[in-house]
Amino acid sequence: MSVNLRTVYAFAREMYPKKVKGDIQYGTAGFRTKAENLDYVMYRMGLLATLRSRFKNGAVIGVMITASHNPEPDNGVKLVDPEGEMLEARWEKLATRLANVSDQELEQEIAAVIQEENVCISAPSTVYVGMDNRYHSPRLLKAVCDGVVALKGGVKEFGILTTPMLHYLVVAANTRCSYGTPTEEGYYKKLITAFQNIRGTTTTHGNYTNRVYFDGANGVGARKMIQFLKRMDRGLDVVVFNSGEGKINHECGADYVKVQQRAPIGMPEVEANARCVSVDGDADRVVYFFTDENNCFHLLDGDRIATLVADYLMGLVRVCNINLRMGLVQTAYANGASTDYIEHQLRVPVACVPTGVKHLHHKATEFDIGVYFEANGHGTVIFSKNAKQLIKKTAEDDNLNEEQRNAAKTFLQIIDLINETVGDAISDMLLVETVLLAKGWNLRDWVNTYTDLPNLQLKVSVADRNVITTTDAERICVTPEGLQEEINALVAKYPRARAFVRPSGTEDVVRVYAEAENKEDTAVLAHEVASAVHRLAGGVGNPPEIPRQFVNSHY
Repeated sequence: MSVNLRTVYAFAREMYPKKVKGDIQYGTAGFRTKAENLDYVMYRMGLLATLRSRFKNGAVIGVMITASHNPEPDNGVKLVDPEGEMLEARWEKLATRLANVSDQELEQEIAAVIQEENVCISAPSTVYVGMDNRYHSPRLLKAVCDGVVALKGGVKEFGILTTPMLHYLVVAANTRCSYGTPTEEGYYKKLITAFQNIRGTTTTHGNYTNRVYFDGANGVGARKMIQFLKRMDRGLDVVVFNSGEGKINHECGADYVKVQQRAPIGMPEVEANARCVSVDGDADRVVYFFTDENNCFHLLDGDRIATLVADYLMGLVRVCNINLRMGLVQTAYANGASTDYIEHQLRVPVACVPTGVKHLHHKATEFDIGVYFEANGHGTVIFSKNAKQLIKKTAEDDNLNEEQRNAAKTFLQIIDLINETVGDAISDMLLVETVLLAKGWNLRDWVNTYTDLPNLQLKVSVADRNVITTTDAERICVTPEGLQEEINALVAKYPRARAFVRPSGTEDVVRVYAEAENKEDTAVLAHEVASAVHRLAGGVGNPPEIPRQFVNSHY
């Protein structure tokens, strides 16, 4: 195969010239910015994905076009490696280099990547491309595909997908269908079959009923949930709203519900204590919520999902009587009450890592059963080969009692229900529904397992977010000098208090997190820490005010 790099440059200059002066960085969510500034980036990521596929001996590489929970004018792109994981860190740096060179330097930069990484340019390559339902995504998808074709790579367009679906498709293709059939239909079939095999004909148990209200954030998750319902029996009664009639993520979706701690717009009239769920724009985050008979809002976020799932899986491990090491991975954003509950009630080891899915995912692989969820609702469960082999052996061992074998068979179905490649809002929702049915719980039963500490997040605009550096999984601020000492002094004023700051990965803001024993102390602490950041870290404009809805909310 002969590839003319001059053609690559010429096509870029004519069709996808770099018009943006500033640099862009490949972060935890790939590249993400205003859609009108991404055409040239998309073309170059098509080039990089083709090289990555050749570097991986022809393995399928995924390219997902989405801005996830960001507002409608934004878009983004991230690459998916062969095992469904995020792009390798070394290649993230290559992505940043490739995105920021001038058009004139593009040919030379591609040649440098080929040489540095010893890429066989004649090797086969396949790139799978998916997109969310933003109006500018089709244009950006074409740019990615043009980049692949420019290097004479193979490309397969899947159109509108959730981000987790693309991860699934990449792994299914690279495992030669052992993980599942690499089609959208194969994705539906795998999850639905497992869900219905576990659920059987039982739809109610104890306080659990099968009605759930689904906020689709006007994103792709709503479309795919509707497709699930067309293929499922009536075992789950889902009312879908925010299904595309409004702007994606605008006052709705998982991020809005989590941060604002209120119900989304667009909700139909629901009964008190109704089970409600919100996903984000690309359906890789999920949170539950309900409003009680006193009109009090209750949130069940990623921390709650993690504790629910870990408790259920530990129960299966005990019934199967197999020796498996389970661990739960959190970030500094995890509510302190959840960490206490996991360590002291569930007696499951907890590891804390920096913010970012790749950090959680990597740490979770160190356990036989690794449960990870960010507080924002993004997470999944990873099972080691050893765990799968032991569970399968238990299910097939006729010397064991029926209870053990049946628990192991259920365990195997649970593994099929879980999208191990990445956080998957729909898969996680089906898992939560499975656990709640098994326990006979409604959301009030679930929320009563422990009491969250009131918490609040604020954003401080700064001239340069890089003045903030952290250590200890982002829980300790190293620079600017004196800021951590001031945070420590402020935290010491309030019972059960904790606060930390970290730079945003995508914009010049510093994110402030605070929690304390009561909501009033939490609000004051958050404002005091934000003011300290504004003063010591080059704040721009006025310090943030305490959101009115937080002050008026109930815990």
